Amino acid sequence: MSDWRAGVRARQRLTPAAADALSASGRRIVVTGAGGWLGLATLELLRFALGESFADRVHALGASARTLTLRDGTTIDQRPLAEIGSLPPAPTLVLHLAFLTKDRVADIAAGDYAAANEALSGLVLEALGPIGATGVFVASSGAARFADDPGAGADMRLYGLLKCRDERDFAAWARATGGTAVVARIFNVTGPYMNKHQAYAMAAFILDALADRPITVRAPHRVVRGYVAIRELMSLVVLLLLAEPGVHAFDTGGEPLELAQVGAAVADVLGGEITRAPIGSDRVDEYSGDRRAYEALLTRHGITAVPLGDQIADTAEAMVPEWEHVR
Repeated sequence: MSDWRAGVRARQRLTPAAADALSASGRRIVVTGAGGWLGLATLELLRFALGESFADRVHALGASARTLTLRDGTTIDQRPLAEIGSLPPAPTLVLHLAFLTKDRVADIAAGDYAAANEALSGLVLEALGPIGATGVFVASSGAARFADDPGAGADMRLYGLLKCRDERDFAAWARATGGTAVVARIFNVTGPYMNKHQAYAMAAFILDALADRPITVRAPHRVVRGYVAIRELMSLVVLLLLAEPGVHAFDTGGEPLELAQVGAAVADVLGGEITRAPIGSDRVDEYSGDRRAYEALLTRHGITAVPLGDQIADTAEAMVPEWEHVR
């Protein structure tokens, strides 16, 4: 194992405070969209936090019935999301990650895309009371800020609008019932199980480095991104879900970096060279959240932000062909 891989496995955990709080809470955990990359990464975090009680306390829901396999060999049966309302009442935390992503807009008529996502969220929202939910995490998106932006593309505006509706509806549920809603506008997140590698700059750079290809930034303008680790984000989510009732809304943060800096950080961890096309425009494509507010929230809950180098190593380790099983 090369130096950059040392210690990666031991880091793929919730913080001890979050893991202990979740374990002690006794809550059932329902994960929607469990087969997506955020869902699988979250299931892995729950697996190590809950240990032997994982199978009894965690319920995975998604587009269809199938068996999900985590990297350590743990399996969990995913049930169709339509069956969420059939769960027996019990104190429950719902981690709502089910959503048709923005890239699907190109494949589906706008009205059908909106209706499909509204149906997904409607199923979850209607089930919260009957199944005994005390809290719900809504994985919103930084795209929500573009819902009313005339300068954004039509797909981004539609996606952002639907995310805004989710934010509003689940927050309203919490206020009406005395429950807890944690709403995170997620900008750029790192960690295992990432898919669609070429669609994400970080993943594309990592693939280039692992393949001994030059890391190349081709954008003719500045592109700025801020990254947070999935384990850091979900540790915060767990602690907020188990905190006082109400609505807890925040943006993910991370240090805003131009892609040349991101590529250089990848090269520093994994080795390789980076080249950047000349910047010939004043345009700035920035997609990052409120870093200071996010860091203050982490500090308040005793969570240390994961350094970018560790985020790169954690993500890259899951992208190499080999996986040494952890038991």
